[in-house]
Amino acid sequence: MNIKANNVSLSINGRRILSNVTLLAEGGKMTALSGKSGSGKTTLLNCLGLILPVDSGEILVDNTDTTRWHEAQRTAFWRKSASFIYQDYGIIDDESVSFNVSLRKIGSNQRQVNEVLKTVGLSGREKDRAMVLSGGEKQRLGIARAIYKNASVIFADEPTASLDEANRNLVISLLRDCAKRGVAIILATHDERLVKECEEVVVLGK
Repeated sequence: MNIKANNVSLSINGRRILSNVTLLAEGGKMTALSGKSGSGKTTLLNCLGLILPVDSGEILVDNTDTTRWHEAQRTAFWRKSASFIYQDYGIIDDESVSFNVSLRKIGSNQRQVNEVLKTVGLSGREKDRAMVLSGGEKQRLGIARAIYKNASVIFADEPTASLDEANRNLVISLLRDCAKRGVAIILATHDERLVKECEEVVVLGK
């Protein structure tokens, strides 16, 4: 899946956040949205993920203009194609690790869930409540959800923030593996190590 921004601009509360941004995030590649704090990285990520509407310009998903998509069309995109990994992890703390992967109660899908958890280094944790996981484990759980869902595009906001070296390396490796499978990875990050792993880099606020 390819996500393209054509001359995207956006103002929030009278303040211009994005000005004529153009980029192409392709399947099989990692694209970094980089820049100083307040430069609009997360805002652009949310525009590309069809969470925030733009004031002008276009967001194209596989060459289809999504600018005037209805809520049902955006919801179908989120449900079928996209996975989001945010700084607050997007994890349901009171539910099990397994539920957080599949968003379903344990059933016939458990073997597949276990295989995905093994891939991200969380084997044996399937019955644990998500609240007991560390920050790095929660980031990996978010990636596990994307892998299980077979998402075509992953939007990640600061996926390595506040992680120790081992967890940072593991998260980067997992995202790289997803890209190798053809997933479009779009990252808002200030982590220079992660930026260097990306094929495309868009620097905001220059």
